[in-house]
Amino acid sequence: MSNRPLRVGIIGADAQASWAGASHVPALAAQPSLVLAAVATRRDASAQAAAAAFGAERAYGDPLALIADDSIDVVTVAVKVPDHHALVMAALAANKAVYCEAPLGATLQETDAMAAAAAGRHTAIGLQGRHNPSVRRAIALIASGAIGHVLSAQVRATTFGFGPTTLSRYDYFNKRASGASFLTITVAHVLDIIEALLGGIVEVDARTRTVWPQIAVVDTGAASAREIPDHVDLIAATARDASVSVQVLAGVEHDPHFVIEVRGSAGSLRLSGHHPAGAQVGDLALTASVPFDRPDAPVADGVGPTAAAFWNGAAINVGEVYASLARDIAAGTFHTPGFAHAAHNRRLIAAVERAADTGMRQRVYA
Repeated sequence: MSNRPLRVGIIGADAQASWAGASHVPALAAQPSLVLAAVATRRDASAQAAAAAFGAERAYGDPLALIADDSIDVVTVAVKVPDHHALVMAALAANKAVYCEAPLGATLQETDAMAAAAAGRHTAIGLQGRHNPSVRRAIALIASGAIGHVLSAQVRATTFGFGPTTLSRYDYFNKRASGASFLTITVAHVLDIIEALLGGIVEVDARTRTVWPQIAVVDTGAASAREIPDHVDLIAATARDASVSVQVLAGVEHDPHFVIEVRGSAGSLRLSGHHPAGAQVGDLALTASVPFDRPDAPVADGVGPTAAAFWNGAAINVGEVYASLARDIAAGTFHTPGFAHAAHNRRLIAAVERAADTGMRQRVYA
């Protein structure tokens, strides 16, 4: 691999209120080893507007044209989940490295197909919370034995999403067929951070409920049926013999929080954050009852040029994913959690769903 910057093309980098614009664009701008070379949307006009707003060299009104561009090294897929499969498979067929937002597929079958197609390839999945510098420092602290044998952990998490109201363009999150739900997004991110800290979850017992079965679509005045849960309580056991209790709440706009408290036989640590969108967005703070080295400074920060201030800090964890993927591509290594990890995460969520549906504890298989 040459020393030139990796050329990244983002599918879904719309200048109007896109997650890619809020997080991926500033994440790339902060790193000399990466450059935003192209953007793609579904229309020429919006693609041209995005390229102008974000400083991309090229604009495509057809995502497949971006994928076919021989100058692009990494394709980022940041569109609605039902569209992931076709775009990811096309990018893999074009021999690109691929960074896809989570969840990877709308179904477990789609996820498995993409994971199989990506075997031996450089991929990254957008479960970015585990990459946060404070999470990485907490992982090292636990691994060092500084807090002794891990006995238990308690987790409380919230998101402003999946509450009693929505906009029409976001109502697809409430429909089971989309594959993009409270469980596959919010809960999946929380459980992934837990696994990063405490090892893989091997057993889970869960209870879910739908607090708001009917929601108001505020821009149309219509009502919409929510087809998925918006609340979960669960107890999990990890491969490292830690017991974890978890509560994740949706629709929380006041006093948002993410807190994980890990207690060991010789000490304890605590990770906390307050971004309304959830644990995976923004920064986390680490405290502990034992000394520890300060977490590394993030490689990226801030928010994209067209994003609302609400998304400030969204680039932090996304930037860490890009940095990890760039190191892997340069060195020929595969340390960045990719599509195989995404398939594991989807199986974990499936086990949570089975536990809630049956009222019985479930084993989690790799």
